Amino acid sequence: MIAIILSVILVIYFSSIGLLIYGFTKVKKYHNKNLKPQTSFTIIVPFRNEKENLPNLLQSFSNLNYPNDLFEVILVDDNSREKFQILNSKFQISIIDNIRASNSPKKDAIATAMQHVKTNWVITTDADCLVPENWLLTFDNYIQQNNVSMLAGAVTYKCENSFLDHFQQLDLTSLQGATIGSFGIKKAFMCNGANFAYTKSLFEKLNGFEGNNKIASGDDVFLLQKAANLFPTEVHYLKAKEAIVITKPTENWKALFYQRVRWAAKTSSYQSKFGKVLGLIVFAGNVNFIIGFFFFIFGIWPYQFFVLLAFFKFIIDFVLLYITNQFLAKNGIKSLVLSSLLYPFFSTTVALYSLFGTYEWKGRRFRN
Repeated sequence: MIAIILSVILVIYFSSIGLLIYGFTKVKKYHNKNLKPQTSFTIIVPFRNEKENLPNLLQSFSNLNYPNDLFEVILVDDNSREKFQILNSKFQISIIDNIRASNSPKKDAIATAMQHVKTNWVITTDADCLVPENWLLTFDNYIQQNNVSMLAGAVTYKCENSFLDHFQQLDLTSLQGATIGSFGIKKAFMCNGANFAYTKSLFEKLNGFEGNNKIASGDDVFLLQKAANLFPTEVHYLKAKEAIVITKPTENWKALFYQRVRWAAKTSSYQSKFGKVLGLIVFAGNVNFIIGFFFFIFGIWPYQFFVLLAFFKFIIDFVLLYITNQFLAKNGIKSLVLSSLLYPFFSTTVALYSLFGTYEWKGRRFRN
């Protein structure tokens, strides 16, 4: 009986990831057309204790292939220990203090910045990121050619040659693949605030983060889900290599665990039913693998059953990872087998802990 249940779960999991793969192929790659820039952007960067990372981010802004008079930068200081000083800049930049009004520092930071935004479009990123030189140009060209009010972009890691970095890269690649796939089947429910653009007017129509400001994170996904529900034809994904933002992986396993707990804690509050159901299916697929593994270890099942179960899960996961990695990275997939064996245990622990545990973020502790 248990074998039948696990087989059914595997079929559902296989079909769901297959649907995301189909969706991924439906989102066409975009290349900027070198149109004359027209869109004015305000880049919003919430930060807390990022004096080492901010200079690198600002340097990447300086290297942008975009007119300086068509973008400005607002840095929002969320109670950093040391005040960050701007020395010289060839573009307009300001630093403001975060006005806390909710349980979510990052949502508060974006809402605070919005009071100073004069442009129609805003684009958010993180202090530990680097943006490519054609970042704004690619967003601008897409906006000129499409009727769009919200535009999500891709994020990837700059990795060193360590298993921890390779594991994180595969994890993020799977999330990016699921993100793009959901857009392709018109069920967008996830994005990354490190590369996320929308109009100020849309933000106001959605009443900002109203309704989910008790949750510490989710400045990106909750806004996306509200927009996708109310204005589905105006929410797009920018599948363009020229617009991929690079960020840093976490430095240790504890930081990674807390980061993923913070991300997972949002799932139960999703407005998207598809997102909730997919989250449950992925969780069930990972638990499925763990049960099969222990049944094999303790000799309850013959090894052939576990091998088949693991093989079909590995194959469908690999296809999504492979096509997403082809888009995101120049290098091939590393530590795939070991990461695939570890991931179900890591992911399941994160999911269970996120239901009741606390986590640390930027030197603060939050409860789910």
